[in-house]
Amino acid sequence: MINSIAIVGAGALGIYYGGRFVRAGRQVSFLVRSEAERLRERGLVLEYGGERHEVGPVRAETSPQAIGPVDLVVVALKATANHELARLLPPLLGPKSLVVNLQNGLGVDEAVAEVAGAERTLGSLCFVAVNRLAPGEVVCSEQGYVEIGEFGRPAGEPARAVAELFSSAGVKARVRDSLLTARWRKLIWNVPFNGLTVALGGVTSDETLRDAAGEGRVRALMEEVRAIARAEGVEIEEAFLENQIERTRSMRYKPSTMLDWLAGRPLELEPIWGEPLRRARRHGVATPELARLHEELLAKASEAGAAR
Repeated sequence: MINSIAIVGAGALGIYYGGRFVRAGRQVSFLVRSEAERLRERGLVLEYGGERHEVGPVRAETSPQAIGPVDLVVVALKATANHELARLLPPLLGPKSLVVNLQNGLGVDEAVAEVAGAERTLGSLCFVAVNRLAPGEVVCSEQGYVEIGEFGRPAGEPARAVAELFSSAGVKARVRDSLLTARWRKLIWNVPFNGLTVALGGVTSDETLRDAAGEGRVRALMEEVRAIARAEGVEIEEAFLENQIERTRSMRYKPSTMLDWLAGRPLELEPIWGEPLRRARRHGVATPELARLHEELLAKASEAGAAR
């Protein structure tokens, strides 16, 4: 059973899921760059399901050595900070520790596995709408679900144990035999909606569908992602694309990429847009809309000083 947990990063996902694990009675430590004192003294505030939940105070540390080995490490950092994994993860790992990666995109699990070992690396795809309001405070407008898979192998007991952890905290969880498939399915949403909210100047996700031109671009991007995935042996059904569009029409959500851009922070360009584009070119798949969006995002990030 997973009991002791280290949340690496205190952004929206780290605070939201970490807070729910605390509410479920698990021993949770938050590894943060700053704000540790604030979390220790005032705890967390989670808003979801129409209710406000005050959690804590909680344990928060600024060094992994102060936490030590745990049953589960949850990587909730931005992928732009993955160069820090070699410093942050080893002190948290014991002989039986697992590591689950909440990051989006491609190539991110490889970065974790390089440090933690492939045999203990898992990925979690978070289909959720959650924003950080302030240090230790988040609001979740759509709870959604998570999909859990193991890196480079079919799901086994580790994936089931992590899924049970999420379920025990009231989060819907599904186990997937192919982590790669789960990542491509998540990119069906992330590529168009995270990207276009920035390319269009900082709009909410529903506004990308406000006219025929916008919706046409969303659909074209989804189809290109679907084609790259197919070239990698991953089939994604048409109905899944339609479902992602319909659920977004009323989703006045500010994706993290857009919030990062507005704040001038580094953008996760490579795992979400750069790596899929490289794989498309490697497989000979034509992706003019993805290439166009990637160029627009590079320009936007450069303007804001956030190219990474």
